[in-house]
Amino acid sequence: MTDPLKKDPLKGPSVPDMYQKIEDESTWLGRLASKIPGFSGYMERSRRREADQMLRDTIANRLEQTRLALSNVHQDLSSDIILAMDYAEPLGRADNRLMGLIGKIKDAPQGYSGFFDAVKVDENDIARLYQFDANMLDYAEAIEANVTALQATISGDGNVREQIRALDASIQDANNALSARQEILSGAA
Repeated sequence: MTDPLKKDPLKGPSVPDMYQKIEDESTWLGRLASKIPGFSGYMERSRRREADQMLRDTIANRLEQTRLALSNVHQDLSSDIILAMDYAEPLGRADNRLMGLIGKIKDAPQGYSGFFDAVKVDENDIARLYQFDANMLDYAEAIEANVTALQATISGDGNVREQIRALDASIQDANNALSARQEILSGAA
C-alpha cells in the first residue's frame, strides 16, 4: 500500500472536498459579514471546523461499516470450530483496535482553538489537520480492503493468519496517523 500521507487526496475524484462544499454553500449574509475586519478569519476557521467534523464523521461511519463486515468474518470462522479457536485472539485484537480507532476519530479534537486556549492552532496547522483527516479516508479504504481480502481468504482456504496481520497493520497505520494529527494540535509537530 502506498503511504496515503504522500499524496494529495483533496485532488482525487473519490474524496469529496468537504471544506470547498461548505465554502460554496456560504450564504450572502455570510459573505457580507466576511467583509467586516477580522470576521473573515473567524468565518474561515468556522467553515474549516465544520468541514473537519463532517469529514471525521464520514470516516467514523465508514469504519463502523467495515467493523460490521469484520463481524461477518467472525461468523464465517465460527462455522469451523478449529479455525474459530485458532484465530479468535488475533481477530479479536484487530477488532478491538478498529473499535478504538473509531472512538479516537469520533472524539478527536477539532482543528481550532479559541482566543483563550492554552495551545493556539494557526491557519496553516488547521489546513494540515484537515489534510490529515482527508488522508484518513485512504486509511479507511485500506482497512476495508483488508477486511474484504480476509473474507476472501477464509472462503478460499488462504493464509488467514497473514491476512489478519495485514488487517491489523493497516489499523495500526491509521492509529499512527491519528497520533501525528494529535502532535499538530499539541504543538509538537
